Amino acid sequence: SSSSSSCSAPIVSNEQDFYNRRLYMRIVDIFNRPICSAPGSWIDVMERRREGDPCSTHPEATGKTIRCLNLGSYNYLGFAANDEYCTPKVIEALKKCGPSTCSSSADSGYLDKHKEMEETVASFLGVESAFVYGMGFATNSNTIPILAGKNCLIISDEFNHKSIVDGVRLSGASVKVFKHNNMAHLEYILRHAIVEGHPRTHRPWKKILIIVEGIYSMEGEMAKLREIMALKKRYKAYLYLDEAHSIGALGKTGRGVCEQQGVNPKEVDVMMGTFTKSFGSCGGYIAGTKALVDHVRSSSPANFYATSMSPSSVQQIISSINVIAGKDGSTRGLQKLRNLRANSNYFRQELKARGFHVLGDEDSPVVPVMTYYASKIPAVSRLCLERNLAVVLVGFPATALILSRMRICLSAAHTLEELKLAVELIDEIGDKCMIKYNRGGKHIQMHKAILN
Repeated sequence: SSSSSSCSAPIVSNEQDFYNRRLYMRIVDIFNRPICSAPGSWIDVMERRREGDPCSTHPEATGKTIRCLNLGSYNYLGFAANDEYCTPKVIEALKKCGPSTCSSSADSGYLDKHKEMEETVASFLGVESAFVYGMGFATNSNTIPILAGKNCLIISDEFNHKSIVDGVRLSGASVKVFKHNNMAHLEYILRHAIVEGHPRTHRPWKKILIIVEGIYSMEGEMAKLREIMALKKRYKAYLYLDEAHSIGALGKTGRGVCEQQGVNPKEVDVMMGTFTKSFGSCGGYIAGTKALVDHVRSSSPANFYATSMSPSSVQQIISSINVIAGKDGSTRGLQKLRNLRANSNYFRQELKARGFHVLGDEDSPVVPVMTYYASKIPAVSRLCLERNLAVVLVGFPATALILSRMRICLSAAHTLEELKLAVELIDEIGDKCMIKYNRGGKHIQMHKAILN
């Protein structure tokens, strides 16, 4: 058996193995850091140490913890930690319904709470109906193949999430990628797709589906939804909008990028979003017309083969939406939204003023700070941890090799004093690591050149 295994093909490709040994494993301590507390504005990060060969050994927990200011979690509205309204209701649901349904929705896993949740989500979004998945990634990867297939064309933004990319691949549809938020390029593709049709038969496409995100998770930028909507109508295409990071975080009342940019959500053909960011839960939704949702419910593998969402997670979604919508009898939801906007804009402007190259739009809670070089991210991450800052550093393959960045996520739970402390510490680290590229401008020109 040993001789046969030595002659078989390696399970890991040589290219991947080279990347793992020569780059990833050398800086693996800055990734996958375990925490042992609720992801509130402060978290407990487990201390780890690595012994032995740095190219092959992983860091091990020491048993100690480090109390850190949390700038990495998607806890946009602060619901992930203990909440005076949500948490008691979640505990009550756990006691009444148990930790799991132990069944798929199509069998015996669809509770009255699931029905209430879907109705609450649809009402909040301002559409007819909604279908909920237990996993955000699967919401895209399982739904897109249902909506498009052979002889269909999908036009996708180049910075769309991996779940969208996988869903497009699984669909078997033809795909064209347009430059990020470039409306001229999108219109060029639409026009040529209609004029030329299918490249082999030259017959018209069965349908054309445009897929964009409300907030792009690595860029902090919003989709140009009004312009996209105008092109969709002009060329009779369909629009699939992923609001994973924008629902609950944008708009005066938290209704997402549609409310932020004054677009009627009923004009978006497919509304998609997740509950893992603003709502402090898990899973995702597909929403729109009843006909669309009924089709997804009857066709999606998740409805038949995946265990439905746990009742406690369902209750968290219902309760957090009620707080945001003011149905708890308070104005806490509106105050959280105001705090999130103020925190996001303050933090972005302060870092820009100190010379950092910061991406993203005003009001976006995702604040990427460019480090560019892959060699910078371990130094920045380790210095942040030394100063009790928990941040996420992102590099290849999630970004281009020379477009590494520190992605900061703001929360309504952060206080102004906490953000001032974080700015001062990042300012000091920026000087040490020499990542204040806005002072010169060379790297900004390079970044724009790569994107174009």
